[in-house]
Amino acid sequence: MSPEPSPVLRIAGARKRYGQTVALEGAALELRAREWLGLLGPNGAGKTTLIRAVAGRVALEAGSIELLGRTLTGGAADDEPARRRLGVIPQEIAIYPLLTARENLQIFGALHGVESPLLKERVDWALEFTALAERADELARGFSGGMKRRLNIACGVLHRPEVVLLDEPTVGVDPQSRERIWQMLRELRDAGAALLLTTHQLDEAQQVCDRIAIIDHGKIIANGTMDELVDATIGRGRGVTLTLDAPLPAGALNGDAQRDLQQDGASVRGHVREIARELPALLERIVAAGGVVRDVHIQHPSLQAVFLHLTGRELRE
Repeated sequence: MSPEPSPVLRIAGARKRYGQTVALEGAALELRAREWLGLLGPNGAGKTTLIRAVAGRVALEAGSIELLGRTLTGGAADDEPARRRLGVIPQEIAIYPLLTARENLQIFGALHGVESPLLKERVDWALEFTALAERADELARGFSGGMKRRLNIACGVLHRPEVVLLDEPTVGVDPQSRERIWQMLRELRDAGAALLLTTHQLDEAQQVCDRIAIIDHGKIIANGTMDELVDATIGRGRGVTLTLDAPLPAGALNGDAQRDLQQDGASVRGHVREIARELPALLERIVAAGGVVRDVHIQHPSLQAVFLHLTGRELRE
């Protein structure tokens, strides 16, 4: 069994308050080399503050941040060697609307220390990377939201960082642009970058991330692969919904507490742990009670179910 890759980012005991508001309360997190880590949490849980602390935009009151083997001190000069190898993609669009896509890339590349003639090569790569080559010399203000998002990402990774922080990179974009952005991020990871991603798109995070960390009230409350999180919270059982041609007679499902069967009109809902063994028995039970099954829907454990189990269903603003 091969050893786990070493962490490229290690956060320990991170604490930060804004007045009486607690943003971080001892958050601890590790990001491994070439890993795609999703950082999820309700609004106000501390996600953005944690990202900004790593980027050097927020000073922690306590705790430590180690980036690429160097402990960050909060001093710009001391931290510069490590942060040169860091890419930051903010949630807010941070491009110049009165410049073209090419000009934006040239400026951000120069700011990141990419020098000529390498800069031209990187700009050409970024235009292909974002699928904006045909719009390279158009002003960014005329771009769609998705095009601006893609350009925003490219401006943050022209210097080929080893660690990339992404704060809600797909917010407000259309499905086609969202898929293109996920493809771009896969290419970055495949090229060797480690990605730390915050998002509210739980279904997509479940599909793309190697590991998930959930933060709430400034603390990491869960951390692991999807399977590990499911095992530690909601379990591997499957929800089953049977659609019948008509409601069953009253009391027909009494005594089946094992599968927690509930009837709602012509629908029967329950849970099974072993589909191959329990589902046929459930269908037989329904038929024996006089039901005719028209459809069967099996609900697999989801990241959304894990998230709600850990953080609650109350809406937070």
